[in-house]
Amino acid sequence: MRVKNNNQGFTLIEVLVVLAIIATLLSLVTPRYFNSIDRSKEAILKHDLITMRDAIDKFYSDKNAYPETIEELVQYKYLRSVPEDPITQSTLTWVFSPPLDVEDKGAIYDIHSGADMVASDGTNYADW
Repeated sequence: MRVKNNNQGFTLIEVLVVLAIIATLLSLVTPRYFNSIDRSKEAILKHDLITMRDAIDKFYSDKNAYPETIEELVQYKYLRSVPEDPITQSTLTWVFSPPLDVEDKGAIYDIHSGADMVASDGTNYADW
């Protein structure tokens, strides 16, 4: 009587080939994933800047003066809250520009990101 040797399973070479294929696929997908995260942060930043600039303009139209602080926009319900800068991940890094005309009252004429990094289009976030 013969004993049948029935070894079923994967060889070491087969496992290594599968791992190499998985590693190759991950190396292709990972950069795209992180680029999509950066692009989404940039889209959020653009939207937040538009929203805050619109709130500043509405404040000026109603009060005939620019806001002294960003919290003043929240206090008078022009914004629900001060948005977090998606690049710096802080509400404290916004950079405010005063009015160009010295006759204008208030301290905040324009707002920019406080990030000192370069966007995917080659411009500085602070210039947006």
